[in-house]
Amino acid sequence: MKQLYFILLCLVVTSCNYFDAKKTSSDVILENELLTFNWNEVDEYPMFESCDENGTQEDKKNCFQNTLTEIITQKLQQDTLIVKQDINDTVFMNFEISKDGMLSLITIKADSITLQEIPNIKELLHKSVDSLPKIYPAIRRSQQVKTAFTLPVIIQVN
Repeated sequence: MKQLYFILLCLVVTSCNYFDAKKTSSDVILENELLTFNWNEVDEYPMFESCDENGTQEDKKNCFQNTLTEIITQKLQQDTLIVKQDINDTVFMNFEISKDGMLSLITIKADSITLQEIPNIKELLHKSVDSLPKIYPAIRRSQQVKTAFTLPVIIQVN
């Protein structure tokens, strides 16, 4: 009988650890979330006012890219460009949209022939970006976030 009491006493003493509540700090939860968080994806892409906010994610992305390309193309077509040789180049424009919806043109990558034939191409592209309508920033987990992307623009001058 003494052995049975001893075994029960040992079980009671050692089993008390199972009832202790383990506290998890908010820092640990945040750290685990950040590890699983994909920083390259957003819940909502940046949008112009003219885009349909009820469309699918892909529709919103395409609307933003198409609207941006159309505006830049229209601005470039307003200027008369005179070149010595035909140009058929893709210019890569790196953009950044702030949390406030401000679009900044970071870099412009163009072929050396394009830069030689149209020396003010960068200035023209900067002007086209300055006249953009209101942009709503990207959203990730209900927070407005900064996004960066590259937009290819085809330049054809004959």
